Order: sequence, then C-alpha cells, then structure tokens
Amino acid sequence: MKKTMAVILAGGEGERLSILSQKRAKPAVPFGGKYRIIDFTLSNCVNSDITNVIVLTQYNPRSLNDHIGLGRPWDLDRNYGGIRMRQPYIARGRGAEWYRGTADAVLQNLNELEHEDADTILVLAGDHIYKMDYSPFVAMHRRRRADVTIAVRRVPLADASRMGVLALDDSDRVVDWQEKPKQPKSDLASMGIYVFSKRALRRWLSDDLVDFGRDVVPGMLDAKARVFGYQFNGYWQDVGTIQSYWETNMALLADDPEFDLYDTDWVIHTRSEERAPAKIGPTAQVHRSLISHGCQIHGMVVNSVLSPGVRVDMGAVVRDSIVMFDCVIRSGAVVDRAILDKEVVVGPGAIVGEGPDFDRPNKKEPNRLNTGITVVGKRAVIPRGTRLGRNVKVASDVRSSDFATRVVRSGESIEMRGDKRRKAGSQGSTAVIEDTVASAPLNVAATRGGGGPAGADSTG
Repeated sequence: MKKTMAVILAGGEGERLSILSQKRAKPAVPFGGKYRIIDFTLSNCVNSDITNVIVLTQYNPRSLNDHIGLGRPWDLDRNYGGIRMRQPYIARGRGAEWYRGTADAVLQNLNELEHEDADTILVLAGDHIYKMDYSPFVAMHRRRRADVTIAVRRVPLADASRMGVLALDDSDRVVDWQEKPKQPKSDLASMGIYVFSKRALRRWLSDDLVDFGRDVVPGMLDAKARVFGYQFNGYWQDVGTIQSYWETNMALLADDPEFDLYDTDWVIHTRSEERAPAKIGPTAQVHRSLISHGCQIHGMVVNSVLSPGVRVDMGAVVRDSIVMFDCVIRSGAVVDRAILDKEVVVGPGAIVGEGPDFDRPNKKEPNRLNTGITVVGKRAVIPRGTRLGRNVKVASDVRSSDFATRVVRSGESIEMRGDKRRKAGSQGSTAVIEDTVASAPLNVAATRGGGGPAGADSTG
C-alpha cells in the first residue's frame, strides 16, 4: 500500500447530532466510552498499512486537532508520510471560503496530493463506525484499471434515500446512479468511500463539480469513465442522527455484538491518558455496561456506556444512557434514555428522562429529537430535584438560574438566559475547553459489590 495515500474528510458540521456537535466537528464526537468517531477510520488506515494520511478539517476543528495531534496513537508520527491536518485557506486570486462539498475539499488540496509519490488516492469519510481492510479494495481498483471504485453495501430502503444509490452489472461496473433519491430503485448504496487514480482526480476535479456523489460520479458515468463498485459486507454505521448514535452505542453492549471492540486482530487506536482503574463500590450494581477508566460507581448502572471519569453516587441510577467524560450523577438522581455530554452535573434527586411520552418531539428540533432521548450539553448543571421529560434539550453551560421551573415537560428546551449567553459568546473559542484524552473501557456484564477489574490503557 506504499503507493496509496488516504484523504479523510472530517469537516462535517453534523447538524443532526444537535448539541453534541455544536462545539466540535462530528468526527470528534465521543463514541463507545473512550473513543472519538474518527478513531475508527484512522485505525482502518493503519491496520491496512496506509501510513500517508491527510485529514481535511473545517467546522470547529480545535477538538479534532487536539485529539489527533501528531498522530502518535496511530503510529502516524513519521518523518515520511504520517498524518497532516489541513483547513481551508486563502489562496492568491481566490477569496477565503469554506469547502463547498466533498469534491471541492479535495480540489483545494490537490496541489499537495500532486507532490506525493502515491498514484492511488483513498477518499474516506471521518464520521462512520466500521472496520474495513482497504487492501483488497485498492487491489481490485488497480486490477480493473478503474478511474474510481466506490465502496457499496446493501442498506434498508428507508435509509437509501439519504445516500447515493446505484446498480452494478455482472462485472461490478456501475451502470446507474441516483444521488439521495426520494424513491430509491435499489438498496445498494454508496458508503461515501472512494478509490481514485490520481490521473482521474486531475481530470474530474473542477470548480463547478462540488460534491463527489452529486456531481463527480454522475459526470464520470455520463462520460463513460471506468467507474466500478466494491461490495462490502461487514459492519458499517453512519451515526449521523441522535437515534442512530444512541442505538450504535447501545449495540456494543450485546452479548455477542456485531461490532467487537475487543477484536485483538483489528485494534481500534485512540489517544489515551493515564487514569486510575474503574472503581465499583460496595453499594454499586452494574449490569451490561461499558465502564471506562477513572469511573467511580456507587449507584446502579444498567445498559449504559460511561466514558472516563464518570461518577455515579450511591442511590443514583443510570439506565439506557450514554454518559461522557467526567460527568457526575449525584445521590438519588436518575438518568434514563439520555445522552450527557462532558462534565455535566446531575443534582441530587434530579431525573433526566421521565415519563412515557417518547414520541413527543422537541419543539425547537422536532426532526432531531423525536425518539424519547433527552440530550444535555457540555458542562450543564441540572439542579437538585429537577425533572426533565423525554426529548428535552439542555444547552451547554446552563446553571440552576436558567431553569424557570423544576419540571421540564417532554419536548421543551432549556437555554442560557440572554445576558449569560451574550457573555459566553463574547468569550469566543477560548470558552470551549476540550478534553481529548480517554482511557480503556471495562465491559461489565453483571457486577454487584466489591472492586471491579480493569485493563491497561490502549494507546496504540
């Protein structure tokens, strides 16, 4: 794979993830306790022996830059090749502008690709959860002398309308393409993963072709270019919505999960810090959960994913939830079917996720929060005794004074009050503090009392 380099598109705003991607790019959103979403694509690269990687960032890149750093956890801190982070920039004769689409992002960095020794460019999305050996994918592309080869897989028809849908002939050549059709003709969809020959990129990237799926691939098909599909049958999930993000995390807790984080033949690398082992106290009850390093559990945790540093006090209950770095759940509090971003404090006796009305959508974000999951933003404080219903959104940094009532009905939102919001906004990016380090999870099927086992950090 020495002649192959990877370009990872990691600038996505991820609006459908609501406040989880408000202050970070979607690929930097924590996943599976200790990881970030981009870790899976980066690990696929190094496990496929691809060590020349460019990451194209755009939206709120600070946490992503801090997390990846020099690439040491993925063995990408190299003198030749390695990993480089690139953002939009001002070029002579061209004003500063955002990347307009996937193809435009690669076009704006084409000069750098031209100076690389690679003859094959692997274009990847940085916001999917999957394991994939890219070696046979690239080998097939070269064997067929293709201009572009597209990774494809079968998906439920209900999901196909969000993707590029295609048809293949007997030789796996693409013979039909629909970009995000309202009525898909097929359940065979593009994964947003492409292998291009460098000469094809030179020919087909231009200012008027903004997106690979919408512009470049249809143009290549019209011109009878050699466009092939590569069928992938492994696990792959786009965690682009709150519901899919929650479901994919919860799927890790199955007895025999389809996506195995403990596969020693395909290690998922991430940036880690040393924390104390997870502690399961004498009053704790833990069932079917991922408990990361640095956690202290004295209450009940059921069917949940806990990132490093989470504390669950005696008498507290966490159920069917995702709790990110350094959150604190105080005594008697209940967190049910919720996602708590980093450093949230849930006060004593508070309830996050209450009631049977799962289908009452959030009034401000009805298309994002509509399946009963309550989401709490970074560093928010839920006051003592407060009761939050389903599909509630609590903005980042809210405090007790932002709650007009201690009962927040399903579908409502809590925001910072005007003066505080203006003050926080005036602080700019300096008000955003990202903890980009993580520690290895402890998978607990059922534990009661005593001290829990803990493994060593996995730093790649």
